[in-house]
Amino acid sequence: MSTVEQLSPAYSGFSVNPFAATKRLQVVTLTEETLKAFEEASAEWPVQALEYKPFLRFAIADALDRACNMTLGKCLNDIMQDRATGAFMLQYEGQPVEEVTDFNVKLSTAVSHLIGIPNFDAMYGKYYARFTVRNTDSSDSYLRKAHRRMELHNDGTYVDERTDFVLMMKMVEKNMEGGDSLLLHVDDWQDLDRFYRHPLAKQDIQWGAPPSKNIEYKIQHPIFFEEDKNGKPHMLFIDQFAEPQNMAQGLYLHAMGESLESDENCVNVRVPVGAMLVVQNHCWLHGRDKFVAHDGLERELLRQRGHFTK
Repeated sequence: MSTVEQLSPAYSGFSVNPFAATKRLQVVTLTEETLKAFEEASAEWPVQALEYKPFLRFAIADALDRACNMTLGKCLNDIMQDRATGAFMLQYEGQPVEEVTDFNVKLSTAVSHLIGIPNFDAMYGKYYARFTVRNTDSSDSYLRKAHRRMELHNDGTYVDERTDFVLMMKMVEKNMEGGDSLLLHVDDWQDLDRFYRHPLAKQDIQWGAPPSKNIEYKIQHPIFFEEDKNGKPHMLFIDQFAEPQNMAQGLYLHAMGESLESDENCVNVRVPVGAMLVVQNHCWLHGRDKFVAHDGLERELLRQRGHFTK
């Protein structure tokens, strides 16, 4: 029985239900009353204050938990620490009175600090990043490429800090068709054993990043860099930023990418505007399906990546 199945039903101010396509993903919905209570409690803290004063990020997380009678933080941590789940989509009922973009930054900050601490995002220069996908793009990675699938991957492959979780929030969406989030749990990957038992599974691979990431160094680590407390593999892989140094590494990585992209257990997740996906980065791979072309296509996203503190 998973941790989520054992959770007390005594939630206050929110509900939890499994996502239709996979019971691993939990859908957490804040009530309109919780939304209002959180908004009132956080009204004195503008986004700029959260950016300048890191301790306020914990205060705003506490305000959200208090709006739920201190039941939300435990629920989210139980979900994230259970390998059988390890992911949730958080959404809310009603509409905030505050300017919605600022409110969503506050809400995402509260959620991330209930489960851990976000790392500094060098691409954006803050503890979070905001970026926009449009119909045309000239960037140096697949992140903003609207008309191609962004392949399944883990975040944090090219940085020398731990990336236990990834939070992805949809801020704005216009003229959108397609572009669903893609999720695959490592334990559902049909070829996991083939690649985990491979001679190169624990061999260091070199990882780097394009200029837009503002990371100038390169690092070395294996794909399967550790095991969890139950001896199951944790994974760090992304096709764009691996730099194989020989034929064997290159073919191993190529075969892995092909296997992941053809896996039947990959799940499409449509994320509503104002909702966020939060995944345990080392046991979930994520990606994005391609969009249907439209001159007015626009999607603004917010990202936070960080490490657990519990």
